[in-house]
Amino acid sequence: MNKKDTKRVVKEGYARIAKEQSCCSFACCQSNGVEYSNDDLRLLPASVFSLGCGSPLVYASLRKGETVLDLGSGSGLECFLASTRVGESGRVIGVDMVPEMIKVAKTNAEKGGYKNVEFILGDIENLPLSECSIDAVISNCVINLAPNKRRVFEEIYRVLNSSGRLVISDIVLLSELPPSVKEREDFYIGCVSGAMLKDDYINLIKQSGFKDVETVAETTFPLEQLSANTAEKLVKIASVTLQALKPQ
Repeated sequence: MNKKDTKRVVKEGYARIAKEQSCCSFACCQSNGVEYSNDDLRLLPASVFSLGCGSPLVYASLRKGETVLDLGSGSGLECFLASTRVGESGRVIGVDMVPEMIKVAKTNAEKGGYKNVEFILGDIENLPLSECSIDAVISNCVINLAPNKRRVFEEIYRVLNSSGRLVISDIVLLSELPPSVKEREDFYIGCVSGAMLKDDYINLIKQSGFKDVETVAETTFPLEQLSANTAEKLVKIASVTLQALKPQ
């Protein structure tokens, strides 16, 4: 798929998920990487649902008064958890390119009374934010969906303050995907077809200017767990959580 087709497929797929308010059936829901406590989750509006493959906030060390950006904010789960961590003096911004997701997230924010959270319709390859305006960027199983991942990391670097930090959970490959998987739209929506090899993904973060790139969590699982309709049984993928810093 070309870039235009990829974004169309992602928007249409996640618009359906927003309307159904349930997770897709692939990597983001079967990687078993979520570590948020029940005490955290039970305080969220009942209509908040997870599309993540990890728990970036566990490692983000958010502080009161900070400004946090969530890339691909979905129904708002990470944004609402971050809201309590940064407090009334802090600010949380969620960016998503799917209008239906933005609508769901705004409804959830109103239900939960989150005053320091806002949701913006936008593309993570071209963030609608000024440079050096963010203290911490988080993302959960979203960057794999972007056709131009280098551009995403360059944009993250641009909007982060000096010494700002990046904590992301995402799906990466441990071996190359066969063409039969790469060309399937359902596997792209399911966070597999657009994934990069782990080493290439980490190198891309470093090439964008970040330092101290570290893997803080990783869960590996075989591709056959993701769909009963595929005969591919040799490829392994992983949910990883990575952290990195923007140099001073």
